[in-house]
Amino acid sequence: MQTTTGGTPVAISVFIIAHDEADRIARAIDSVAGFADEVVVVDSGSTDGTQDIARAHGARVIENAWPGYGLQKRFAEDQCRNEWIFNLDADEAATPALAREIAQLAASGALAANPFWTVAIKDVFAHEDGPAPWAYGYIQIRLYDRRAGRFSDSPVHDTVRPPAEARPSRLKGAMEHRSIRSVAFHVEKMNRYSTMQADDMAARGRRIARWRIATEFPLAFLKAYAIRRYALYGWWGIVISVNFAYTRFLRLAKAYERELCERAEQRRRS
Repeated sequence: MQTTTGGTPVAISVFIIAHDEADRIARAIDSVAGFADEVVVVDSGSTDGTQDIARAHGARVIENAWPGYGLQKRFAEDQCRNEWIFNLDADEAATPALAREIAQLAASGALAANPFWTVAIKDVFAHEDGPAPWAYGYIQIRLYDRRAGRFSDSPVHDTVRPPAEARPSRLKGAMEHRSIRSVAFHVEKMNRYSTMQADDMAARGRRIARWRIATEFPLAFLKAYAIRRYALYGWWGIVISVNFAYTRFLRLAKAYERELCERAEQRRRS
Protein backbone atom coordinates (compact mmCIF):
# COMPACT_ATOMS: atom_id res chain seq x y z
CA MET A 1 0.00 0.00 0.00
CA GLN A 2 1.27 3.44 -0.87
CA THR A 3 1.30 6.25 1.65
CA THR A 4 -0.97 9.15 0.76
CA THR A 5 0.06 12.79 0.87
CA GLY A 6 -1.82 16.05 0.48
CA GLY A 7 -2.63 17.48 -2.94
CA THR A 8 -5.39 18.96 -5.07
CA PRO A 9 -8.96 18.14 -3.98
CA VAL A 10 -10.60 15.54 -6.21
CA ALA A 11 -14.15 15.53 -7.62
CA ILE A 12 -15.62 12.02 -7.87
CA SER A 13 -18.25 10.70 -10.27
CA VAL A 14 -20.21 7.62 -9.18
CA PHE A 15 -21.76 5.28 -11.71
CA ILE A 16 -24.24 2.43 -11.27
CA ILE A 17 -25.50 0.02 -13.92
CA ALA A 18 -29.07 -1.13 -13.32
CA HIS A 19 -31.96 -3.23 -14.57
CA ASP A 20 -35.18 -3.59 -12.57
CA GLU A 21 -33.62 -2.43 -9.31
CA ALA A 22 -36.52 -0.39 -7.90
CA ASP A 23 -36.17 -2.02 -4.48
CA ARG A 24 -32.42 -1.36 -4.18
CA ILE A 25 -31.35 1.61 -6.29
CA ALA A 26 -32.27 4.29 -3.73
CA ARG A 27 -30.07 2.75 -1.04
CA ALA A 28 -27.14 2.61 -3.44
CA ILE A 29 -27.48 6.24 -4.54
CA ASP A 30 -28.08 7.61 -1.05
CA SER A 31 -25.04 5.78 0.32
CA VAL A 32 -22.63 7.85 -1.81
CA ALA A 33 -24.29 11.25 -1.35
CA GLY A 34 -21.57 12.34 1.07
CA PHE A 35 -18.78 12.29 -1.50
CA ALA A 36 -20.31 12.03 -5.00
CA ASP A 37 -19.96 15.05 -7.27
CA GLU A 38 -22.48 13.31 -9.53
CA VAL A 39 -24.25 9.94 -9.71
CA VAL A 40 -24.82 8.40 -13.14
CA VAL A 41 -27.22 5.47 -13.48
CA VAL A 42 -27.01 3.54 -16.75
CA ASP A 43 -30.25 1.60 -17.13
CA SER A 44 -30.81 -1.25 -19.57
CA GLY A 45 -34.58 -1.20 -20.02
CA SER A 46 -36.04 -1.42 -16.53
CA THR A 47 -39.82 -1.80 -16.37
CA ASP A 48 -40.29 -1.43 -12.61
CA GLY A 49 -39.71 2.31 -12.24
CA THR A 50 -35.99 2.13 -11.47
CA GLN A 51 -35.32 5.19 -13.63
CA ASP A 52 -37.83 7.44 -11.83
CA ILE A 53 -36.58 6.39 -8.41
CA ALA A 54 -32.99 7.07 -9.44
CA ARG A 55 -33.88 10.54 -10.70
CA ALA A 56 -35.84 11.27 -7.53
CA HIS A 57 -32.70 10.54 -5.53
CA GLY A 58 -30.57 12.90 -7.60
CA ALA A 59 -29.02 10.63 -10.23
CA ARG A 60 -28.64 11.35 -13.92
CA VAL A 61 -30.19 8.44 -15.79
CA ILE A 62 -29.01 7.25 -19.20
CA GLU A 63 -30.54 4.37 -21.16
CA ASN A 64 -28.28 1.86 -22.92
CA ALA A 65 -29.23 -1.57 -24.26
CA TRP A 66 -27.45 -4.38 -22.41
CA PRO A 67 -24.11 -5.31 -24.10
CA GLY A 68 -22.65 -7.36 -21.21
CA TYR A 69 -21.21 -6.49 -17.79
CA GLY A 70 -17.79 -5.10 -18.70
CA LEU A 71 -19.00 -3.27 -21.78
CA GLN A 72 -21.87 -1.65 -19.89
CA LYS A 73 -19.49 -0.42 -17.23
CA ARG A 74 -17.13 0.98 -19.86
CA PHE A 75 -20.08 2.80 -21.40
CA ALA A 76 -20.96 4.17 -17.96
CA GLU A 77 -17.39 5.37 -17.43
CA ASP A 78 -17.69 7.43 -20.60
CA GLN A 79 -20.81 9.17 -19.29
CA CYS A 80 -19.04 10.51 -16.19
CA ARG A 81 -17.78 14.10 -16.25
CA ASN A 82 -14.91 13.54 -13.78
CA GLU A 83 -11.77 11.48 -14.26
CA TRP A 84 -11.99 10.04 -10.76
CA ILE A 85 -14.71 7.40 -10.60
CA PHE A 86 -16.33 5.28 -7.93
CA ASN A 87 -18.34 2.27 -9.11
CA LEU A 88 -20.94 0.38 -7.17
CA ASP A 89 -23.66 -1.97 -8.33
CA ALA A 90 -27.33 -1.41 -7.65
CA ASP A 91 -27.30 -4.18 -5.05
CA GLU A 92 -24.44 -2.54 -3.15
CA ALA A 93 -24.10 0.39 -0.77
CA ALA A 94 -21.18 2.26 0.74
CA THR A 95 -21.18 2.06 4.53
CA PRO A 96 -21.22 5.43 6.34
CA ALA A 97 -17.62 4.83 7.43
CA LEU A 98 -16.52 4.26 3.84
CA ALA A 99 -18.38 7.34 2.59
CA ARG A 100 -16.70 9.51 5.23
CA GLU A 101 -13.30 8.07 4.42
CA ILE A 102 -13.63 8.76 0.70
CA ALA A 103 -14.95 12.27 1.32
CA GLN A 104 -11.96 13.06 3.53
CA LEU A 105 -9.45 11.63 1.04
CA ALA A 106 -11.03 13.57 -1.83
CA ALA A 107 -11.22 16.86 0.09
CA SER A 108 -7.63 16.66 1.31
CA GLY A 109 -6.22 15.70 -2.08
CA ALA A 110 -4.70 12.56 -0.55
CA LEU A 111 -6.69 10.44 -2.98
CA ALA A 112 -4.51 11.49 -5.90
CA ALA A 113 -1.44 9.82 -4.40
CA ASN A 114 -2.57 6.54 -5.99
CA PRO A 115 -4.84 6.11 -9.05
CA PHE A 116 -6.31 2.83 -7.76
CA TRP A 117 -8.09 2.09 -4.47
CA THR A 118 -9.52 -1.26 -3.44
CA VAL A 119 -12.44 -1.89 -1.09
CA ALA A 120 -13.86 -4.94 0.69
CA ILE A 121 -17.36 -5.85 -0.55
CA LYS A 122 -19.19 -7.88 2.10
CA ASP A 123 -22.26 -10.11 1.86
CA VAL A 124 -25.52 -8.99 3.43
CA PHE A 125 -28.47 -11.38 3.20
CA ALA A 126 -32.16 -10.50 3.06
CA HIS A 127 -32.74 -11.22 6.76
CA GLU A 128 -29.77 -9.07 7.87
CA ASP A 129 -29.49 -5.33 8.52
CA GLY A 130 -25.76 -5.30 7.80
CA PRO A 131 -22.83 -7.64 7.25
CA ALA A 132 -22.09 -10.17 9.97
CA PRO A 133 -18.65 -9.86 11.66
CA TRP A 134 -17.56 -12.97 9.75
CA ALA A 135 -19.22 -12.01 6.45
CA TYR A 136 -17.37 -13.07 3.33
CA GLY A 137 -15.96 -10.17 1.41
CA TYR A 138 -14.04 -9.98 -1.82
CA ILE A 139 -11.74 -7.09 -2.64
CA GLN A 140 -11.90 -5.09 -5.86
CA ILE A 141 -10.72 -1.79 -7.28
CA ARG A 142 -13.82 0.42 -7.23
CA LEU A 143 -12.32 3.90 -6.79
CA TYR A 144 -9.92 4.89 -9.54
CA ASP A 145 -8.64 7.42 -12.03
CA ARG A 146 -9.92 6.24 -15.41
CA ARG A 147 -6.91 7.81 -17.13
CA ALA A 148 -4.78 5.12 -15.48
CA GLY A 149 -7.06 2.09 -15.96
CA ARG A 150 -10.60 1.14 -16.87
CA PHE A 151 -13.03 -1.74 -16.67
CA SER A 152 -12.39 -4.72 -18.94
CA ASP A 153 -14.60 -5.18 -21.99
CA SER A 154 -15.54 -8.76 -21.04
CA PRO A 155 -19.29 -9.51 -21.21
CA VAL A 156 -19.00 -11.59 -18.01
CA HIS A 157 -16.04 -10.28 -15.98
CA ASP A 158 -16.49 -6.72 -14.75
CA THR A 159 -13.21 -5.70 -13.11
CA VAL A 160 -10.94 -2.68 -13.41
CA ARG A 161 -7.73 -3.54 -15.26
CA PRO A 162 -4.76 -1.62 -13.82
CA PRO A 163 -1.27 -1.69 -15.36
CA ALA A 164 0.90 -4.61 -14.25
CA GLU A 165 3.08 -2.33 -12.13
CA ALA A 166 0.17 -0.77 -10.24
CA ARG A 167 0.06 -1.12 -6.45
CA PRO A 168 -3.46 -0.15 -5.34
CA SER A 169 -4.09 1.41 -1.96
CA ARG A 170 -6.72 -0.09 0.34
CA LEU A 171 -9.73 1.78 1.71
CA LYS A 172 -10.44 0.93 5.34
CA GLY A 173 -14.24 1.11 5.05
CA ALA A 174 -16.39 -1.55 3.40
CA MET A 175 -19.30 -1.87 1.01
CA GLU A 176 -22.46 -3.87 1.66
CA HIS A 177 -23.48 -6.39 -0.99
CA ARG A 178 -27.13 -7.46 -1.07
CA SER A 179 -26.95 -9.71 -4.12
CA ILE A 180 -29.55 -12.28 -3.04
CA ARG A 181 -33.10 -11.00 -2.69
CA SER A 182 -34.40 -14.53 -2.02
CA VAL A 183 -33.58 -18.17 -2.74
CA ALA A 184 -35.92 -18.05 -5.76
CA PHE A 185 -34.11 -14.96 -7.07
CA HIS A 186 -30.76 -16.65 -6.51
CA VAL A 187 -31.80 -19.74 -8.49
CA GLU A 188 -32.81 -17.59 -11.46
CA LYS A 189 -29.62 -15.54 -11.21
CA MET A 190 -27.27 -18.51 -11.07
CA ASN A 191 -29.01 -20.15 -14.02
CA ARG A 192 -28.67 -16.97 -16.09
CA TYR A 193 -25.12 -16.22 -15.02
CA SER A 194 -23.84 -19.78 -15.50
CA THR A 195 -25.08 -19.64 -19.10
CA MET A 196 -23.09 -16.45 -19.67
CA GLN A 197 -20.02 -18.09 -18.13
CA ALA A 198 -20.37 -21.14 -20.38
CA ASP A 199 -20.76 -18.86 -23.41
CA ASP A 200 -17.64 -16.96 -22.37
CA MET A 201 -15.67 -20.20 -22.00
CA ALA A 202 -16.73 -21.26 -25.49
CA ALA A 203 -15.80 -17.87 -26.96
CA ARG A 204 -12.32 -18.20 -25.49
CA GLY A 205 -11.94 -21.78 -26.68
CA ARG A 206 -11.66 -23.06 -23.13
CA ARG A 207 -12.37 -26.76 -22.55
CA ILE A 208 -13.04 -28.27 -19.14
CA ALA A 209 -11.26 -31.26 -17.65
CA ARG A 210 -13.78 -34.10 -17.41
CA TRP A 211 -12.85 -34.97 -13.83
CA ARG A 212 -14.07 -31.55 -12.71
CA ILE A 213 -17.66 -32.56 -13.43
CA ALA A 214 -17.42 -34.95 -10.46
CA THR A 215 -15.35 -32.76 -8.15
CA GLU A 216 -16.62 -29.22 -8.77
CA PHE A 217 -19.71 -29.41 -6.55
CA PRO A 218 -18.15 -30.97 -3.40
CA LEU A 219 -15.01 -28.84 -3.58
CA ALA A 220 -17.01 -25.65 -4.13
CA PHE A 221 -19.28 -26.54 -1.21
CA LEU A 222 -16.28 -26.98 1.07
CA LYS A 223 -14.80 -23.70 -0.16
CA ALA A 224 -18.00 -21.84 0.68
CA TYR A 225 -18.79 -23.62 3.95
CA ALA A 226 -15.27 -23.55 5.41
CA ILE A 227 -13.08 -20.99 3.65
CA ARG A 228 -15.83 -18.39 3.18
CA ARG A 229 -17.01 -19.20 6.72
CA TYR A 230 -20.62 -19.76 5.72
CA ALA A 231 -20.69 -22.42 8.45
CA LEU A 232 -20.99 -19.59 10.96
CA TYR A 233 -24.47 -18.78 9.59
CA GLY A 234 -25.80 -22.13 10.90
CA TRP A 235 -28.49 -23.74 8.76
CA TRP A 236 -28.54 -20.74 6.45
CA GLY A 237 -24.87 -21.40 5.79
CA ILE A 238 -25.72 -24.81 4.36
CA VAL A 239 -28.31 -23.26 2.04
CA ILE A 240 -25.97 -20.67 0.59
CA SER A 241 -23.05 -23.11 0.37
CA VAL A 242 -25.15 -25.54 -1.67
CA ASN A 243 -26.29 -22.72 -3.96
CA PHE A 244 -22.73 -21.51 -4.45
CA ALA A 245 -21.56 -25.03 -5.30
CA TYR A 246 -24.44 -25.59 -7.71
CA THR A 247 -23.64 -22.35 -9.53
CA ARG A 248 -20.07 -23.53 -10.03
CA PHE A 249 -21.27 -26.94 -11.21
CA LEU A 250 -23.84 -25.49 -13.62
CA ARG A 251 -21.30 -23.56 -15.68
CA LEU A 252 -19.27 -26.72 -16.22
CA ALA A 253 -22.36 -28.81 -16.99
CA LYS A 254 -23.46 -26.28 -19.61
CA ALA A 255 -19.99 -26.07 -21.11
CA TYR A 256 -19.80 -29.86 -21.36
CA GLU A 257 -23.29 -30.07 -22.84
CA ARG A 258 -22.20 -27.59 -25.51
CA GLU A 259 -19.20 -29.78 -26.38
CA LEU A 260 -21.40 -32.88 -26.68
CA CYS A 261 -23.85 -31.06 -28.96
CA GLU A 262 -21.02 -29.75 -31.14
CA ARG A 263 -19.64 -33.26 -31.55
CA ALA A 264 -23.07 -34.65 -32.37
CA GLU A 265 -23.53 -31.98 -35.03
CA GLN A 266 -20.15 -32.82 -36.54
CA ARG A 267 -21.10 -36.51 -36.71
CA ARG A 268 -24.36 -35.68 -38.45
CA ARG A 269 -22.53 -33.64 -41.08
CA SER A 270 -19.88 -36.31 -41.77
